Amino acid sequence: MIAGSGKREVGSGKSETGKPLIAVFGASGQQGGSVVRALKAAGKFRVRALTRNPDKYRGLGDEVVAADLDRPDTLKAALRGAHGVFLVTNNWEEGTDEIKQVAAAVGAAEEARVRHFIWSTLPNVESISGGKFNVPHFTGKAKSDRIVEEAGFVNHTFVIAPFYYGNLVGVLAPKKQADESVGWALPIDPKVRGIHMGDIRDLGEIVAGAFAHPNLAGHGEYLPLVGDFMSFNDIIDTLNRQGHKFSFKQVPWKEFAALFPGAPEVGETFRYFEAHTYLGSDSGEQIALANRIAGRQPTNFATWARKNFPVKAGSGRREAGSVTDADRHR
Repeated sequence: MIAGSGKREVGSGKSETGKPLIAVFGASGQQGGSVVRALKAAGKFRVRALTRNPDKYRGLGDEVVAADLDRPDTLKAALRGAHGVFLVTNNWEEGTDEIKQVAAAVGAAEEARVRHFIWSTLPNVESISGGKFNVPHFTGKAKSDRIVEEAGFVNHTFVIAPFYYGNLVGVLAPKKQADESVGWALPIDPKVRGIHMGDIRDLGEIVAGAFAHPNLAGHGEYLPLVGDFMSFNDIIDTLNRQGHKFSFKQVPWKEFAALFPGAPEVGETFRYFEAHTYLGSDSGEQIALANRIAGRQPTNFATWARKNFPVKAGSGRREAGSVTDADRHR
């Protein structure tokens, strides 16, 4: 330890090519995959893709190494020689203990003398709402922030993924309603602007920018990805202007909560958005810094929708795609 600084003496983390080596957890998922692509495009780093199934990995990593957050014995080799680490966890997998997983990753990173640790977190709904709303897939991540903060890395950064645009063609795709219209029935006031949204493929540029500029975003900054800030009426108006004919009905939370496994938490999430917004506070300065670090404005919803929400010829409806990322309900 450096006396009085709380920082550790560390190695260079340089690979054989002379480029800093970044280890990326979840490299086969949407967040990790975005980070790998952005790091490779930046050309400043060597990328080690971490995945539980390296034989199946088809991404762009310079190296592919097996790593399982539930098997701490796999993490030492996975992080050896790394300058930086990007960590994302999967709350939606049954039995996941995110605090335990983050602690394991941080411990292995400390042992590997990693300089810069970036953790994909979410707002603390319990704290923001004074305990009124229970959204474990948000709060569970937020409660792990302290583990990263207290580790004593030379640099650490928090990124916040948004409500994925892709949810609207996947797990939350519009469905036929009782009145024969096609659209959404959700427990949220459609007039309230409360949803910070984005194309998750843009997240990697924020992460790569933070690794490249630790002087600007390596001291515990929170960097949210926000491509748009919308109400559900805004979402539907945007889509219908592009040729769709979608509807929206606000339904009681209790009615929505009975629809499918996991619906109670999804419904509670929408109620939180309505009361406090996705990010839970005025985050304008954080969003501006994230965009500065990324080097561009993220994709807005209308642009994304034109490419990913196509109108089915002759019907005014679109063909839904799929969303497979672990944190698909955000």
